[in-house]
Amino acid sequence: MSDHGTWLLLLGPAGSAGFYWAMYRYYRNTDKSHAFERETAVDAKPVTGMQDDHKIDEVHGTRETRIDGDNVREYRKRVQRIRSNSS
Repeated sequence: MSDHGTWLLLLGPAGSAGFYWAMYRYYRNTDKSHAFERETAVDAKPVTGMQDDHKIDEVHGTRETRIDGDNVREYRKRVQRIRSNSS
């Protein structure tokens, strides 16, 4: 193998490394990205409910295995056939 063709063999790995680095810099441009934790100030306020909120019901544990009014077994009410207008 001659010395003139050696650069061609080295071009493959060097080109792939350069392409990988270029794609990495393009998609993972950490030097240009926004650092939310450092650059953003967040003023947290205490959580308050509305004045007209009132408690409706309370469930303790998981004694009920079904939800009142579910339609799991009534699939004909849930799923309806699409009717085409080309009659």
